[in-house]
Formats: sequence, structure tokens, C-alpha cells
Amino acid sequence: MTDKAKILLEKEVLSPEIIDADIADLTKKLSEVTDFSSSVYADLSKDLSDKTNLKSLVEELKSLVSRYDDSATITESDGDLFEIAKQEIEELTPKIEKLTAELERLTAKPLPNDNSKAIFEIRPGVGGVEASLFAESLYRMYLRYLNSLGMAVDQYSLDYDAEGGIKEATFLVDVKGSYGQLRFESGVHRVQRVPTTESAGRIHTSTASVVVLPQINVKDVNIKDEDLRIDVYRSSGPGGQSVNTTDSAVRITHIPSGIVVSCQNGKSQHKNKEMAMNVLVAKLTKIEEEKKSSEEKNLRNASILGGDRSAKIRTYNFPQGRITDHRIGKSWFNIDQVMEGEVGEIVETVNRDLRMELES
Repeated sequence: MTDKAKILLEKEVLSPEIIDADIADLTKKLSEVTDFSSSVYADLSKDLSDKTNLKSLVEELKSLVSRYDDSATITESDGDLFEIAKQEIEELTPKIEKLTAELERLTAKPLPNDNSKAIFEIRPGVGGVEASLFAESLYRMYLRYLNSLGMAVDQYSLDYDAEGGIKEATFLVDVKGSYGQLRFESGVHRVQRVPTTESAGRIHTSTASVVVLPQINVKDVNIKDEDLRIDVYRSSGPGGQSVNTTDSAVRITHIPSGIVVSCQNGKSQHKNKEMAMNVLVAKLTKIEEEKKSSEEKNLRNASILGGDRSAKIRTYNFPQGRITDHRIGKSWFNIDQVMEGEVGEIVETVNRDLRMELES
């Protein structure tokens, strides 16, 4: 049982010497930073925390494996010790499996933009008002999950549907590396449930799309001013009522591609324009990446990485209390808790399994 853990611990990246050297290097760099409010200080602090946590996990796994092996050497001929060892093995097994899975995730081969911040865009798909309500449920699910992790969220836009639910929600997860954690949430999410407006009790199927993009430095992408049309308007809230007395909301149209992005959550027009440009740049960069994947005919990887935004990735079946992720073929049966924000196990399992599939 411990073979998988032992093989993992032999990885060069988990060598105590390498980890200690990395910690020493990060500690030195951190001590040289003078501006404690700078992004450099924040990034170095996070990297040092992550590396220190990695060291702790490695040491814990080594200790558990050693105890497991010691107990495994005890045989029935050892009398009462055998029963004690058997019980310890039963207690150690799930702990070793959990730690091994966590270290596999942390040491998986990095993918492009893993260290970037994540931009979420959630929209209703097929299903009318029910789709809008489901999109809002997903939006709140992710916000609660991110809040439970202490991850800051910068709301870009939230456009309500007058009939219920939302038309669109866009926000930035303002934490370095959040894209690497959440990138596999991209795709079509499907819900099967009885709508509150359904008098006959029939189950309806609706969808919502979730797009997760890496935040790209606007300066790194060349966009001509003449390719942009910028409109300003007043922000609106639930039911379409105006929530702002000034034209601070911004809509940017990229004329060559036809992409339209908007931001209405900031209090200033300048801030909203900056947020909208972040989303536009991320979308244009994604399009170029998808073109490259298509040209390379790497369809399998493109699908896993979210290249096909029309791909159905997950089904939320309320009558059966089941959530199934179709990419990894696994189901969970705690749908009520998941919709309240306890989606961490699904996010982490999908992230780990798909990364391992990409490496295979």
C-alpha cells in the first residue's frame, strides 16, 4: 500500500536538500524586500509559505510510511501486538492516501499560466429562467468556496435577469496561482431538477457556462486603439433598477473579433475600464491558445484544458442528490453541501486527476 507513497517521495522535487535550499533562497530574497505592501513581497511570502508547507507534508508522509512499515512487519505470532498493529494500519492507510494525493497535486507538472490569477465568467446557457437561476447558484457556490479559503475576490460585473437569476457574473480571484487551482472548472455545467415554477413536478435540464481565464498583463498584448469601441452607461442591479447616478459602467467591443466585455461594479469609470480590459486581454489570449491547440491537432489536451467551451463537464442531479464530473467519471452525493460552497473536494480531485492524465 505504501509503494505509491515511497515512489512519490523519491521525486527529486521532494528531496529535503532541495526543499531546504529553496526555503533558504526565498527567505533571503524576502529579507531584502523593503516595501512590505508590494506585490513582490506578497508573492515571495506566498511562495515561502507554500514551500514550508510542502516540507511539512513530506516529513509527515515519511513518518506515516515508517510507522506503517513497522506495523506491517508484526505477524500473528506476535500475539496482542498483531491486533494493535492491524488497527494502526487501518488508521494510517487513509491518512497516507490523502497525503499522497495532496503531494501528487503539489508536484504535478506545471501548466501554462498556473501562477496567474483567475478570471471567472459565469453565464446561463440553455433553459431560460431556470438556466439564469442555476448560473446564479454556481456564482454563489464559487464565492462561498473562495471565501472559505480566504481568497479575495474582485467583482468585475454582475448583471441580474429581471425574471430571476443572473445574465452574467465576472470576477477576479485576486490570489496568485488561483488559475492553477481553478482552471479545470471551465466548461458547461448541467443541472437536472424540478423548477419552482413547474406545477407538474417534471424534471427540467438546463445549463450554465463557466469560463476560467488566466489574468494576462495588458501591456504584454498589443491591441490597437482603433480596434476598440468603448461605451459608458449606468450600472444596474436586480430587476434592472439603476444603482448608480453616473455613467461609470464601461462596455468595450473588440471590433475585429466581435468580443464584447463590460464592467459595472467599480465606482469609477477608470477602474471599470481597467477591469474590462483585463477580461478582454484574457479572452483574446485564450483564442490564440485555442487556435494553436487546433493547429497542433492536440484535441485530447485541448479538451482537458478547457479548449472546448461547449464540452459538458459536470452534471448536478438534484433528484438523486448526485454531482458527476464526466471528465474523470466520478460522482459525489452531497449536492446540498456542495451548492453551499463545499465544492473543494470536487475541485481538488478534478485538478489532480486531469493533471495526472495530461502527464500520462
